Amino acid sequence: MALEHITVLDLTHMLSGPYGTMLLADLGARTIKVEPPGRGEGTRRLLENDPQHSRDGMGAYYVTLNRNKESVCVDLKLPAGREVFLDLVRRADVVFDNFSVGVTERLGIDHASLSKVNPRIVTCSVTGFGQTGPATQRPAFDQVVQAMGGGMSITGTPATGPIRSGIPIGDLGGGTFGAIGVLAALVEREQTGRGQHVDIAMLDVQISLLNYMATMYFMSGQIPEGIGNGHFVHVPYNCYPTADGHIIIACIGDAFFERFVEFIDVPELRRPEYRQQPVRFADKARIDEIISAELRRQPTSHWLARLEAARIPCGPVNDFAQALADPQVVARDMVAEVPLPDGTSLRMPGNPVKLSGAAPASFGTPPRLGEQTDAVLGGWLGYAPDRLAGLREQGVIG
Repeated sequence: MALEHITVLDLTHMLSGPYGTMLLADLGARTIKVEPPGRGEGTRRLLENDPQHSRDGMGAYYVTLNRNKESVCVDLKLPAGREVFLDLVRRADVVFDNFSVGVTERLGIDHASLSKVNPRIVTCSVTGFGQTGPATQRPAFDQVVQAMGGGMSITGTPATGPIRSGIPIGDLGGGTFGAIGVLAALVEREQTGRGQHVDIAMLDVQISLLNYMATMYFMSGQIPEGIGNGHFVHVPYNCYPTADGHIIIACIGDAFFERFVEFIDVPELRRPEYRQQPVRFADKARIDEIISAELRRQPTSHWLARLEAARIPCGPVNDFAQALADPQVVARDMVAEVPLPDGTSLRMPGNPVKLSGAAPASFGTPPRLGEQTDAVLGGWLGYAPDRLAGLREQGVIG
């Protein structure tokens, strides 16, 4: 595995941080969750007793985000717990957290403190607004940064108003860019011999994802509005109803439109002026109306077969069951079987990063709270049994 020589100390909780460390663990990094004794990190408790969304005492959040990880219980609020953690840091490569700004400093585990015991350590913090600027102490969750980042304003239509992304892209984006930042810092460490801190703001990520649309705003000064499933340039490019569902058709440019006209064979779409994109865009509502009326005549499978044969970009609007059973998704190993402690297994999304030199993907059991405390502190750090017993008696480890 690409990262099997890397050890990550995972201080994360909830979604953004655990998703980032899950990506690193999926790529082979030894990922050790460092959790407070007692209840562990917050995600352990989410849905743990939900009859539909838990297995073997673990809720959907925890079981998904913590595959391939180990768990060590250390109370970082105790001086002795901090010393245990520093021993872990001496042998680790990465410390990843998504605490609020200032927490690592108060605990004495910020990058400046950790680099004194391990100059090669890479630290990463994913927060709502980052470590600098006037809003560092402002609390944030996924939908807050979706709203503040601008993307929510163009999701939906003027009639519906802003609509958040169905996928929590604020949290998931923060974790993804955290993993990217860690990998970049590890590569630079190969040249300098020193680690550094990776500062990821979820709001920054949402601004980055505006991409060319933000550049268009700076060019024109025009603030875009929500346009639903349509496109602000291309026509037809939308979600259209069929007899039994919905389908996406994406004709980018005049050449695809001409091919589409031959495919659908509706006389009104053959108007010569429609060969030009500005005219099509000006009459977008009418063109979409014509296409919708025609596509409603047959089921999705009928149109997909014909559109694919005509080499016109298209796709069904899948529900979860359809998406997760798609032959392409299955062929790419994007539905993983993850073993559970009770001997059963659970399906969940796989690892999207495919490396030609990597072994076939496999997934480890999400750990019980503190399951590897003795193995890591005794086997990896070399703590003697009597020392482990003493630390446990003092409540330092669990």
